[in-house]
This record gives sequence, structure tokens and C-alpha cells, in this order.
Amino acid sequence: MSKPLSLQEQLLKSGLVSSSKAKSIKTEKHKQVQQQRHHKIEVIDEAKQLVQQTQAEKVERDKLLNQQQQAQVIQKELQAQIKQMIEQNQVPIDTRHAEIAYHFTDAPKVKTLYVTEALRDQLAKGKLAIVKAENGYALVSSEIAQKIKERDDKRVLAWNEPKTEIVVDDPYAAFEIPDDLMW
Repeated sequence: MSKPLSLQEQLLKSGLVSSSKAKSIKTEKHKQVQQQRHHKIEVIDEAKQLVQQTQAEKVERDKLLNQQQQAQVIQKELQAQIKQMIEQNQVPIDTRHAEIAYHFTDAPKVKTLYVTEALRDQLAKGKLAIVKAENGYALVSSEIAQKIKERDDKRVLAWNEPKTEIVVDDPYAAFEIPDDLMW
């Protein structure tokens, strides 16, 4: 078997490089190695730098992809929690006596849910809320609506949140306004 040819010999044989050019490249390479030894100069290896750079980029892409996957997993968990809360705490609507139409908005559309008078009063006072369920809409208590809103505020469609009244001390509350006062 013959010994495989080096790259330099292959280039010379194919005629891509002249013998004088090959010799000059060989001597230049030899000089460079000698300088490294004598002066302890570190030659920058571009190939190594390129490999390190691509590895660093790959690590960054992997981190970003991992973060995206974790965010998707968390989002799925939140949706499952919301679904479970709605299913377990849904207030039943007596369809036989539900004659009052309660209107609310779901994105750009106005929707109607038929409820009883007692449920309408609770909705108006903020004790109940309408949330978007898997198969339509559901009524839940205000505590559950608050928990759902913390996880995904788009799922709570109609909720009259009870507002705390601000009591202002009126210094003139004790004085009566006369009826015959002219401005």
C-alpha cells in the first residue's frame, strides 16, 4: 500500500499550487512555529474561536427554548387550575325559572345568559361573576372569580367588583341648609 499524500502534495499534483508557492507557505508556517516557541506568543486559532462562538450561541438558543417551554407548561397548568375551579364551584342555574336576560360582553360580542331574579341580584351586587368555561359560560362566587382573575383575567367576563365606600368626615354635616337660601 502506498502512503497517503499530504494536502500540500495533493495540491501540487493537481496543479492548483506551484512548488515555489508551496515552499514559501511551508517556510512561513515554520517561522511562525519558531516565533511561538521563542517569544511564547500565542497564535489565535480562528477555528477554535469559531467553535467556541457557535457553542455559546447554541447554549443561548437552548436556554431560550427551555424558557419558552417552561412558560408553556406553566400556562397549561394555570388553565387546568382554572378549569378545575370552575367545574367544582359552578353555581347551578335553574333553567325552568331563569327568565331574566343578563347581558355581558365576551370580546367584541354581547352575550346573553338567562338567570333567575335572585341570581341577577347577586350578579349586580358582585357576589357572583360570569366566567368563560370550556363549554360556554358559568356562574361562580366572587372569591373564585378573584382567584381566576389572578391566573387569567380574560376568563372573567362579568363581575361587578364590590367597591369599598370611602367615608369622608364632613365638617358641615351637622349644619342644616336653609330652604330659603338665595344664591
